[in-house]
Amino acid sequence: MTKFRSSLKADIVIVGSGAAGLFCALNLPANKNIIIITKDAAENSDSYLAQGGICMMRNEEDYHCFLEDTLRAGHYKNNKQSVDIMIRSSQEIIQDLIDWGVEFEKSGNEFLFTREGAHSVPRILYHKDITGKEITSKLLNRVQSSVNIKILEYTTMLDIIPQDNICHGIVCKTNSGELLTIQTDCTVLATGGIGGLFSHSTNFSHLTGDALGIAIKHGIALENMDYIQIHPTTLYTPEPGRSFLISESVRGEGAVLLNAHKERFVNELLPRDVVSREIYKQMVLDQAPHVWLSLLPIEKNVIKHHFPNIYEHCLQKGYDVTKEAIPVVPAQHYFMGGIRVDSYSQTSM
Repeated sequence: MTKFRSSLKADIVIVGSGAAGLFCALNLPANKNIIIITKDAAENSDSYLAQGGICMMRNEEDYHCFLEDTLRAGHYKNNKQSVDIMIRSSQEIIQDLIDWGVEFEKSGNEFLFTREGAHSVPRILYHKDITGKEITSKLLNRVQSSVNIKILEYTTMLDIIPQDNICHGIVCKTNSGELLTIQTDCTVLATGGIGGLFSHSTNFSHLTGDALGIAIKHGIALENMDYIQIHPTTLYTPEPGRSFLISESVRGEGAVLLNAHKERFVNELLPRDVVSREIYKQMVLDQAPHVWLSLLPIEKNVIKHHFPNIYEHCLQKGYDVTKEAIPVVPAQHYFMGGIRVDSYSQTSM
């Protein structure tokens, strides 16, 4: 039975406890009363699962190269102003993360950079192969120690509270079945992806695009809903459940994709959509449910230091990546579209 409870009031409500929602909360004034709600446990966001790393403009000379790499990977459909903001703010954002305790790999006092697909030079900062966990856990620790921020776990947004095209908060439901209204002057939707709608996805299953349905209901503008990114390499298994990501960084470090005859068939550092398409073509040619990824070109000590999580997980599944190729298959990974916003993250409401 649904129970009712008095509404809460806050200056700001943030829906979602991934890196975006947490980073937003930490950048808001400390005198604001902030509530974050999240559908599951606070740490069960896809941000925790990210392996490879985070891009940063290395210096001013890197700007045009970074810009061109990004536009080329986006088939020149990108919002160029947004790309410019991303690149030019990257150094400041990385410094914020470091100030909040995030650690990236270094040699002495110099950052170590790795390379991923579509990048013409290494510009990816990383923490072993658990960069997402390193970033998000440190942000979450900071949020949990902030007296002005409260997190409500296992709380699902059901609707927003609109009046005259202005949002005045949200209606949500707690795990115990209580209906809760949170009235606020500012509502931030940082609700993550849509992987729970797919049979093969690297995402948590509770990410089901709820905010998109609510936006459609209230006529809030959406954009690029068909831009659903498929990651080329997840560990193949016939078992159901979330697909285990094999980071693109392993290909950046030299891993190669092989067909059923253990022959290389694609440039592994092309953009993800291109590599995924070539893998699907090869699977049809081979009449196989997967292709093979060989980490053998990478030195054993690099694998164990840079990719310890991948190494251990594959061992548990019966594969020693320092001695043999592993079966991989594309899976839904990232949702590029969603609720349309301007350069200040304002929606049409």
